[in-house]
Amino acid sequence: MVLAQSKLTTQGQISVPAEVRRRLGLGPGSVLEWDEEEGGKLIVRRAARFSSAEIHAALFPEGPPKARSLAELKEGIRASIRSRHAGR
Repeated sequence: MVLAQSKLTTQGQISVPAEVRRRLGLGPGSVLEWDEEEGGKLIVRRAARFSSAEIHAALFPEGPPKARSLAELKEGIRASIRSRHAGR
């Protein structure tokens, strides 16, 4: 089933139909990626969308960080501030 159609201009530009923009959450300045799959199928998708799992894996490649108590977190913040402002 065809979702929408676009017409190519003489300058090689297309308009993204409103329904497609809504479904992909596109707005001014959005970047689209074009990818080719086997059989000549082209895929168009919004660029730079990452799941929280992908972001977590990039930030913590060795696995989740060690769990810490609230007291440990607060002490770490205090120590960081002390070392940053020491000698001023």
